[in-house]
Amino acid sequence: MINRNRRRAGAWLVATALSTLLPTTIHAQETAAEDSADDAIVVTGSRIQRSDYGVANPLVTVTAETLEQSGNVQIIDTLAQNPALLNSLGGYRTSGSQSDFGAVGVALLDLRGLGENRTLVLVNGRRHVASLSGSAAVDINTIPTDLIESVDVLTGGASAIYGADGVSGVVNFQLKRDFEGLKASGQMGISSRGDAGQRYGSLTYGRNFSDGRGNVALSYEFREQDRVSSTRRARTGDPLRTYGIVRDPADFPDDPAVPDRRPFNNLRYADSSPDGAIDLDLDGIPDYTGSGKVYDRGLLLPSSGGLTQGGDSTPLAGYQGDLQAANRVHNVNLLAHYDFSDAVSFYFEGKYVRNKTFTQAQPSFDFFTYLTPENPYLQERFAGIASTADGAYISRDNYDLGVRGETNDRETMRFVGGFEGQISDHARYDIYYTFGQTKSKIGLTNYRIEDRYYAALDAVVDPATGNVVCRSNLVGGNIDPNNFDAPATTFTPGAGSGCRPLNLVGNGVRDQAAVDWINADIMNRAKIQQHVVSGSISGDFGQFFELPGGPVGFALGGEYRKEKSQFTPDALLQQGALADFSLQLPERGSFDVKEAFAELSVPVLKEVPFAYNLSFGAALRLSDYSTVGKTTTWKVDGTYAPIRDVTFRGTWSEAVRAPNISELFAPRNGGFSFISDPCDPVFIGEGTQYRVANCQATLQAAGLSPAQIAAFNPENDPAATVSLPGFSGGNRNLQEETARTWTAGVVVRPSFIPGLVASFDWYDIKLKNAINTPTAEEIAELCVDQPTLDNVYCSNITRTPGTGYISDWFVQPQNVANFRTSGADIKLNYAFDTARAGSFGVTLVGGYLNKLEFIPTPGATVDVDREESYYPKWNATADVTWKLDKLTVNYGVSWFSKTRRYTIEELAANPDISDPRYFRYKEKWQHDIYVAYDVDERFRFFVGANNLFDQEPSIASTNYPISFVGRYMYAGAKVTM
Repeated sequence: MINRNRRRAGAWLVATALSTLLPTTIHAQETAAEDSADDAIVVTGSRIQRSDYGVANPLVTVTAETLEQSGNVQIIDTLAQNPALLNSLGGYRTSGSQSDFGAVGVALLDLRGLGENRTLVLVNGRRHVASLSGSAAVDINTIPTDLIESVDVLTGGASAIYGADGVSGVVNFQLKRDFEGLKASGQMGISSRGDAGQRYGSLTYGRNFSDGRGNVALSYEFREQDRVSSTRRARTGDPLRTYGIVRDPADFPDDPAVPDRRPFNNLRYADSSPDGAIDLDLDGIPDYTGSGKVYDRGLLLPSSGGLTQGGDSTPLAGYQGDLQAANRVHNVNLLAHYDFSDAVSFYFEGKYVRNKTFTQAQPSFDFFTYLTPENPYLQERFAGIASTADGAYISRDNYDLGVRGETNDRETMRFVGGFEGQISDHARYDIYYTFGQTKSKIGLTNYRIEDRYYAALDAVVDPATGNVVCRSNLVGGNIDPNNFDAPATTFTPGAGSGCRPLNLVGNGVRDQAAVDWINADIMNRAKIQQHVVSGSISGDFGQFFELPGGPVGFALGGEYRKEKSQFTPDALLQQGALADFSLQLPERGSFDVKEAFAELSVPVLKEVPFAYNLSFGAALRLSDYSTVGKTTTWKVDGTYAPIRDVTFRGTWSEAVRAPNISELFAPRNGGFSFISDPCDPVFIGEGTQYRVANCQATLQAAGLSPAQIAAFNPENDPAATVSLPGFSGGNRNLQEETARTWTAGVVVRPSFIPGLVASFDWYDIKLKNAINTPTAEEIAELCVDQPTLDNVYCSNITRTPGTGYISDWFVQPQNVANFRTSGADIKLNYAFDTARAGSFGVTLVGGYLNKLEFIPTPGATVDVDREESYYPKWNATADVTWKLDKLTVNYGVSWFSKTRRYTIEELAANPDISDPRYFRYKEKWQHDIYVAYDVDERFRFFVGANNLFDQEPSIASTNYPISFVGRYMYAGAKVTM
C-alpha cells in the first residue's frame, strides 16, 4: 500500500506493522477489518483516499522484509516468483547469446505474460523513464532496493488511473520516506559451485530539520554480480555432459512405435571446427581439419538442424556464451520534503544510477568461405597430403579471433519535484514535474570488419620479396571476389593499407596484428528522455452531502507527457561494414500526449444489516496522442461486504496502449536469423491444418516441379540452414491496441480465526487490435499457417526461385493480433502468537492459468500458449516464518507445475516425437531458508540459502524450470544508528 499523506501516517504504520508479522516470499497485503473513515490511505490503483474495503482490484504486495529474506541481490529474482510475473526477463535470459541487442543485463517485468511493453512500472505512483531505446520497458535494476517499502502488483483498470501502457496492469514501487539517522547494510553470496557471486551494500543517512517540518535523506547503494561462462559448468560446458533431444538416426524410416527424438550428448555443429573444416574437393563435405588430420564427421544426425554426435566439429557445449552477465550498479538517491504549512508542502526525489554490464556470446564463424589455390597457408598445411589445385572451402568457429561480446554502460537520472497540500478539510492537491533520462553506451567487442577480413584472408606470396602478404597490398591487387565482390570501403588497398595476412588453417595460428586490423570494437549510443507534468485534486464531498456509507470521494486532474528516444549506431554499422552485423541506421522518434482524468468513489452503505460495506467506483481518462489521436480508457468497480468477515469485489475496464517509438519509427535495418523452414518434411506436420497445402502452393509459386516439391528438404542442405539476412523496421500506420479486462473476487477475514486473511480473484483480459512483431522464424511459420497465403506475413518472406529456400525476410509490427488470458490468483495469510514458542506467519500465494491464447491474424488458428515455458497451469509460493525473541527463521517453497517441451501442434502432428517422459519439463521445486538474529536493536546478522536441495534444470535445458545457479548461499548484516 502507498501512503502519500503524512498527516495520516498512523494508519500506514499499523499496516506496516501487520505486514512485518507475515514475512513471505510473496506477501498478500490484506489488512485487518477494523478500518474506519479515519484510516483512509491512498492505494495503488486509485488517487482517492479510502479504507482498504474500497479497494476493488486484486492487489499483491511484496514487502521490504520479503525482499531481504529472499536473499536475492537482483530483485527481479524475487518478483518473478509472483504468479503474475513469471515470464519476467532477467539473469540468464538477458546474458550471452540469449540477450537481445542492447538489452544485456536488464531486468524487465512481464505482467500476465503479455510482454514488458504492456507492463506499466511506477515509482511512488509516478511514471519512470524507460531503459531501452524506443520502448516503454523499465529496467528495475534502476530501483534502489534498500529504499523499497513495498512493491504492489495490480491487474485491471490501471490505464484509467495512470495512463497508457498498463493494459496488463501496474507494478508500483513504493519508496520509504522520513529517514532519521544512519542505516547501513551489506550482503555477499556465492553458489555451491564457487561461482555466480553477488555483493550488495547500501548506506542511507537522513535527518529532520525545522522542528520536524522538513526531512532530507541521501542514500547510496552498490550491487554487483559476477559473470558466469557456460564453460564454467559441466552440464553446459562439458560436451559429454551437455545434452540435447534431437532426431534419432536409427528411426529412419519413421517407426511410430519408436520415439523420433531422444537425448544425445556430445552434440556438435556439423562440418565446422575451431581449427577449420577444410573441404579440398569442393563437394560440401570436409576432408581434413585445419591441423591436417583426416576430418571425423562423427555420427551424422539428419533432420536435427545440422548436428552431429562426436567427431571433430565444434561442440554445442559452451558455444552460446555466458549464463550470467557481469553487472555492477551504483545508485544514488536524494529524498527531501518540507512542510511550509498544511496548505503547502514541497517534495523532491532525485536519483543517479550507473549500470555497467558485460557478457560474452558466440564466436564469429565462417561457413564455406573460399581459400584460393595460391593461399600459402593452405599450401603449407597440405603440401604432400592432398591437392590444393582447386583451392578449398573452410568452415570454422573463430574462437581464436576473439569471442564476440557486448558491454552496456547505462546512466539513468530522474528528478521529481512537486507541491501538495490541503485546500480544505475535504480536498487536497498535488502538482509535480518529472524528468527522466537514460543514456546508454552499447559496445560490441571483437566484430569483424568485412572488407578487411576478406582482404586479410586472401593471402598470397609477394613475387618480389617472397613474403606472405595480402593480395590487396600488391599493385593492382583486389580482394578475392569469391568472398567479397565489392570495393573496399574502410581502407585503401595498396602497400600502405595496413593489411596483414590472416591464417585460419589451424587453431591459434593467426597473427595477432592481423586480428587487430580486422576486428573492431563498436560503440553505439542511445538516449531516452521523459517529461511529465501532472496535477490533480482529490478529496470528498463531505462538506456538501454524505451517503450512508460516507462521503463520495473524487479525484480529477490533467497530465502532459512527452517521450523522446534516439539511437545512434557506430559509423561502421551505419556503413554496413561488419561481417557479422547488418546495416543499422539511426532511429529517432518522439510523441506527446495530453490527458484529462477523473475518478469517483461512492460508499453507498456501511455497517448496516446485510451491508457491512457497499461501495462503487469509476474512473475515466481522455487522451490525445500526437501519433494515434484521441483515445478513451475507463474503469468501473465495486465492493460488497454483506458481513464484516466477507468482501466481494470486482472491476470492469477498458485500457489502451499506444505504439511505442520503435514500433512506429524504427528505420529499415538489416539483420541475420536462423530459420527452420516450416515446409521442411521435419516440420511440415507440426503446424496448423493449412500448412501442408500452403507449403505446396508457395513452393509451386517459387517454380518447383511436383518432383522437386516431393524432394524438398532444406534441413539437410547446409546452404539453407545458415543464418539468413533480412530486414526489420517500424510501421507509422500503427494504431493503439485495446484491452478489455474484468476481475471478480472475494476476501475472507473470519473473525472466529483472528489473523487469517484469504482471497480468491479471477481475471480475464482480452487484447484486441494488438501490435504483433514476430520473429523471422515466426513470420515463416505464420505465413503458411493461415487459412490462405494472402496474409501480411507471406508478403514479408521471400523464397529463391528454383530452390524454394527462404532467402529474405522482413519483420514489421502490425495491428493484427488478439491475445486472451484468464486465470485466478489465490492468497492466504495466517499469523498467530503463542505464549512461549513465539509468533508464526504462514502464507500461500498461488496462481491458476486458465487461458493464454494468441491469434496472429483475424480468422487464424488460435495458438495456445498455456503450459509452455514460463506459463504453467499451476504455480504457488508458500512460506512459514517463525519469530522467537531475537531469532527469525523463514522457510519458503516456490513451485510450479510441469510445462510442455513441445507445442500442442507438434504433438498432435507427431505423437511419437520423443519418449513421453520428455514431453514436458519437470516441475519447479525451490526450497529457501533464511535465518536472522538481532544482536540488539541496532544490529541484525542473517544467513540463508536458496534452492537448498540444489534442484537442477531439466535434461536438455540450461535454465528451466529453475535457475542454472543451483544452491546459492549468502550472509549479510544490517546496522541502524
